[in-house]
Amino acid sequence: MLDKKLPFTKDQLEKIIEKYPTPFHLYDEKAMRENAREFKNAFSWNEGFKEFFAVKAAPNPYLMKILHKEGFGADCSSLAELIMVQKTGISGAEIMFTSNDTPAAEFLKAKELKAVINLDDLSHIFYLEEYAGLPQLICFRYNPGKLKKGNLIIGHPEEAKYGFTHDQLVEGYKICRDKGIKRFGIHTMVASNELSAGYFVETAEILFKLIVELTHKLKISFEFVNIGGGVGIPYRPGEERIDINAVSRGIKEKYEKIIVANGLGPIKLYTECGRYITGPYGYLVTRVLHIKNTYKKFAGLDACMANLMRPALYGAYHHITVAGKENQIAEVVYDVTGSLCENNDKFAIDRKLPLLERGDIIVIHDAGAHGYAMGFNYNGKLRSAELLLREDGKVVPIRRAETVDDYFATLDFAGLSSFRT
Repeated sequence: MLDKKLPFTKDQLEKIIEKYPTPFHLYDEKAMRENAREFKNAFSWNEGFKEFFAVKAAPNPYLMKILHKEGFGADCSSLAELIMVQKTGISGAEIMFTSNDTPAAEFLKAKELKAVINLDDLSHIFYLEEYAGLPQLICFRYNPGKLKKGNLIIGHPEEAKYGFTHDQLVEGYKICRDKGIKRFGIHTMVASNELSAGYFVETAEILFKLIVELTHKLKISFEFVNIGGGVGIPYRPGEERIDINAVSRGIKEKYEKIIVANGLGPIKLYTECGRYITGPYGYLVTRVLHIKNTYKKFAGLDACMANLMRPALYGAYHHITVAGKENQIAEVVYDVTGSLCENNDKFAIDRKLPLLERGDIIVIHDAGAHGYAMGFNYNGKLRSAELLLREDGKVVPIRRAETVDDYFATLDFAGLSSFRT
């Protein structure tokens, strides 16, 4: 069972806050590196295994540089993400470009970086060929439809906007084969925040069987299979962490029974996890601004859903620790809120916490993925800083907080005086 403990004390937080005002996101480098090594080691049986960190989960070049040092590549889905990984020093086959409704400029950039391009639709073959030219290696994203159950975040595969149907896959690989392409990969991604090891084993089995079918039917060969990401984390205290070694053992068994037994391979195994890699090792640190008592008790923070929108978007649970009050009884029920002009701007509803006071330091757990990344500027809210707790205990800024000048930077106030209404 997972116990939600902090890697820093209240005294340490107060010293950090003296230099960097709340709210801010704080990442634990040591824990992140240890987790990355454990993940990579779990799949070491596959000689070509590579994890392509999902940049969308935590788009910060400092975090990507840390993970690249641990042997990870980068999974990108936009032009900005491609440029970010390029500036981080990642290029070529260490980049997987998986997007949808993709503009030509993004395909051109992916081609320039020699990234592995993963197409989302049959029509994209011709679109890519027209604007950027087809690469020597091509990959398609498979949507298994009713063969797989989805979950709350992505939805049922047959209702999702992503990927090729089975028949479209056959047609797509045939088209590319006939155009002279000889190197192929296959990919799927049908869940998010999934905690069942069997789910990923089943996903791999579906793809392995598909590889056998396509290889024999079309006389092509596959270099890699990307089983996607979606590996979940235990957001609630007491939840079991997924056994990544059990996931790997199950996939290895299917690989040997399907790929090896059919005389295929070796085939490289790829993943593109984000949340599992960084999620548990990021914290949103904020303070209590106001305590309000009306029909309920409200604890208003100096952070809002612009800093962490998962609770408002999905009704997601994020554990809350009151720094310095970890050993006090949680017996007062609060809605923990932000200051947006939206009633769903709540980090927690009817949450039992120790008695709160103005100025208390609140730490919201598991904000290391899809936290800062999903920030926005509604209501003129400014996005917070990102800080990194280094392995030696020092804290360094890896992204400064936005300023009002940043918010207004794209507006032309100078031209306002000549604007006629």
